[in-house]
Amino acid sequence: MRPFIGAGVLLLIAVAPGSVLAQVDLSGEWSARYHEDQEHRIPGPELGDYTGLPINDAARLKADSWDASILSLREHQAKPHPSTYSLRGPANIRITKAFDPVTQDTIAYELFGTFGQATRMIWLDGRPHPSGFAAHTWAGFSTGRWESDTLTVTTTHFKVGWIQRNGVAHSDAATMTEHFMRHGDVLTVVTIVDDPVYFEEPFIRSSNWVLNATQEVNRTQFDVVDEVAGHPKGYVPHYLPGSAGARLKLTEFATKHGIPMEAVRGGAETIYPEYQLRLQQLMSRGNSTSNVPAPTRASSTNSFRPRPPASPNPRGGDQVRLVPVQGNIHMLVGAGANITVQIGDEGVLLIDTGARGLSDSVLAAIRQVTDKPIRILVDSSVDEDHTGGNEEIAKVGRWLGGNAPGNFGLAVTGARVLAHERVLARMSAPTGKLPARPFAAWPTETFFTADKEIFFNNEAIQLLYQPAAHTDGDVVVFFRRSDVVAAGDVFITTGYPVIDRTRGGSTQGLIDGLNRIIDVTIPKDKEEGGTYVIPGHGRLADEADVVEYRDMVTIVRDRIQDLIRRGLTLEQVKAARPTLDYDGRYGSSDAFIEAVYRDLTRG
Repeated sequence: MRPFIGAGVLLLIAVAPGSVLAQVDLSGEWSARYHEDQEHRIPGPELGDYTGLPINDAARLKADSWDASILSLREHQAKPHPSTYSLRGPANIRITKAFDPVTQDTIAYELFGTFGQATRMIWLDGRPHPSGFAAHTWAGFSTGRWESDTLTVTTTHFKVGWIQRNGVAHSDAATMTEHFMRHGDVLTVVTIVDDPVYFEEPFIRSSNWVLNATQEVNRTQFDVVDEVAGHPKGYVPHYLPGSAGARLKLTEFATKHGIPMEAVRGGAETIYPEYQLRLQQLMSRGNSTSNVPAPTRASSTNSFRPRPPASPNPRGGDQVRLVPVQGNIHMLVGAGANITVQIGDEGVLLIDTGARGLSDSVLAAIRQVTDKPIRILVDSSVDEDHTGGNEEIAKVGRWLGGNAPGNFGLAVTGARVLAHERVLARMSAPTGKLPARPFAAWPTETFFTADKEIFFNNEAIQLLYQPAAHTDGDVVVFFRRSDVVAAGDVFITTGYPVIDRTRGGSTQGLIDGLNRIIDVTIPKDKEEGGTYVIPGHGRLADEADVVEYRDMVTIVRDRIQDLIRRGLTLEQVKAARPTLDYDGRYGSSDAFIEAVYRDLTRG
């Protein structure tokens, strides 16, 4: 005889909030089904096919400029599909539960497989997303929550990636929301990607899998090789706007399939059913693709409009604090420029000292981690937001074993301050002249060669001089044991590069500096991690982030060079918007364009 269960008990079970009965087990081996957009997902979309994508003019220009041969470069090989696309590509996956070792509660799902295998963890234990200074990855950082029997996942901290394999990109400011729904042996995932840089509206699509008990997803290994010989260092293949290759790319798909160019170019209005009326009107007039459209689509009601930069990095007013990197290295943020902090048995070494007036906060943040004395300061450039704390921080430091010999034979009673000789030249002045900075803020030791080597805290450290980059005194510092590069303002993530021509900076020198960083860095796996790079301003980065930035600077330089060859003035070059595809991420480009133009015309 069955025990009697009262109606009140049944009601309590049915409505209990957060009941585990609402959760569905997503684990298992899942085989992809490709009935949706099969031609896009398996062979890949054709060049110039942007149909059904809610992209803006910036995204179009970036996609139009993309040359598939860029994938032959060492630094672009072995990239996995980012999780904004990975479930959409050729993607058999294994979903595995991760358990709390004490309570045995499910605290995460691991997604393994997908093309390139950018393994993802979807955390279910309520942990927060990282700060804006944290490194970005191909997978991003994902947290999930159950909504009835649907797992809703929020993902942030992406690298620059793609939503389609023909150059249509998203920025590192993109975010993604997913809904995982299991119905028996069928798994459906609805993906919503939003990007304030390249999308007019969120981009939505769905993908499906079927449970397959016989499937076995194995690890794949990608090795970087030299596929093409003869390219100069820093070569970045791309199509210049208006070039023959770009024109063919723009028209070929529309001509081949008889689709009006306006529809081929995508945009938010083209994804709605109402657009079918507009499409019928265009088709009835005949589909002419003989004229390549201008980058700005005046017919679009949602045409791209410049907006404030959509940087994922904090931009000011941040608490001065230490962010662990790896090895002996921390990144100190919130003090103007980023400060690199090496901590070990021998004491503390700093790359840069931050802005004037923030030294007490800088020292307090360091003292929360260590009480070791500050021994060495290194100036990455002459900029005051990097060296403003020299005087205050150096005087509380102390070199090992007493005083150290400094410039002019003077004894150094505080910390040693190292820099390239050009930094000292710009801080000081000829006899009888007023110096730019007080004597106590000057470097105590300088070098004039291509590099300087020191060994401190059981670590080899290379100071690599980058002539005529951001300024004429830039130093990139490589901590070889910790595998961290302090880039100074040769590389930043918060805006376009500042090329200070009044203090010896140049476009080519900056590009050379970025390529030098790429030479030094080695990713751990799939172009991610490994050597970390601390930028002069912004979030923690790795080689792939520097490569994206190097590509941007090189492409913009090449576009401006092409416009100069056509005889355009500086104002006409600015009006042509050669930075359109990056302005939404990096902000105003006027100063950058002018510096590049002046360099190329030697003006």
